[in-house]
Amino acid sequence: MTDAEWAVVRPLLPVPGWLRGRGGQPEAYCHRAILDAIRYLVDNGIKWRAMPVDFPPWDRVYAFFRRWRDHGLVKEFHDRLRARVREKLGRDVEPTAAVIDSQSVKADAVVSSDSRGFDGGKLINGRKRHVVVDTLGLLLGVMVTAADVGDRTAAHVLLRQVTDTHHELELVWADGGYTGSLVAYCLTVFALVLAIVKRSDDMRGFVVLPKRWIVERLFAHLMRTRRLARDYERRTTSAEAMIYWSMILLMTRRLARPHPQRA
Repeated sequence: MTDAEWAVVRPLLPVPGWLRGRGGQPEAYCHRAILDAIRYLVDNGIKWRAMPVDFPPWDRVYAFFRRWRDHGLVKEFHDRLRARVREKLGRDVEPTAAVIDSQSVKADAVVSSDSRGFDGGKLINGRKRHVVVDTLGLLLGVMVTAADVGDRTAAHVLLRQVTDTHHELELVWADGGYTGSLVAYCLTVFALVLAIVKRSDDMRGFVVLPKRWIVERLFAHLMRTRRLARDYERRTTSAEAMIYWSMILLMTRRLARPHPQRA
């Protein structure tokens, strides 16, 4: 991180328990060094044991990653950054509209058979990333499943998680894979309008579809972080945490800019 990024990040970090008088020992390594190590791993796609000697030992970095993953601290940190980005761009902290979609990616050999599957539509053996983003392309929720899990099936769970957190959400755009009973289910259970943006039959080649391009841009960013070009995580919770860390990279860079950029 640059000094400008660290100045933005530092006030948003969760406070350790020993600083709040809840017991425990002070951490042996600076948070900035640990965060830089995790960002380096996500951005460059290295193995944990291949951590350069410039960073703290790999097992200490992984212990930090695992603790933040299991206690939900990475999501809390991510959500604070998202709120700051939305404020900087003149938006309300809580979004009222979102976009949902999924992405199938190949899984590495370390991924066990109970968390991987075959996506017949994309012809991919691996996992599927189900995401909900706001109209700025910032992540609101993510769920990683086997690739053979249907979009509508995963949307029932993911939209419940997102609406429980973001109470002002009123409208969600989706593609044709989310049609059917899900539309009525969202309106009845979540008081949420699920608008389907379909591709016209007479379209040929690549066409930018309204609203759906926002979530496709998020997938493009995820694929630029090499750790996410393929799913290397043994646990789906680790895969979700890696996606949050990838978005943290994006948002800290945006916040460190001297002037807000047009979304």
